[in-house]
Amino acid sequence: MESNMVGWFEIPVGDMDRAKKFYEAVFDVQIHVQDFNELLMGWFPFAEGKSGASGSLVKHPDFYRPSATDGPLVYFSCKDVATPLSRIEKEGGKVLQTKKLISEDVGYMGLFLDSEGNRIALHSRQ
Repeated sequence: MESNMVGWFEIPVGDMDRAKKFYEAVFDVQIHVQDFNELLMGWFPFAEGKSGASGSLVKHPDFYRPSATDGPLVYFSCKDVATPLSRIEKEGGKVLQTKKLISEDVGYMGLFLDSEGNRIALHSRQ
């Protein structure tokens, strides 16, 4: 295999402005939004040549619906799961699982609902 299997992800949103504000504050990043008529996309930063997939927030009336229980679970990599988890509730989300050791070999995880009601996970080695 030449690269990791996941190459892109999309997170459904009901309110792009609210979701953009939430993710920018939680992860301390800038999200650029583009309007493709009925489809709005908010692009997460992408580091060319670095490992990991990139993706976007997506709003479309027919094809994307936020979910707290259905569909795949996206994990965001971070230095320490505790840092973004500490910002979740202040920004309108809900922490579902505080920082938890998966195993010494794998690291830590956390789980939250974003401002749109999507279930999202975090992973870190420390």
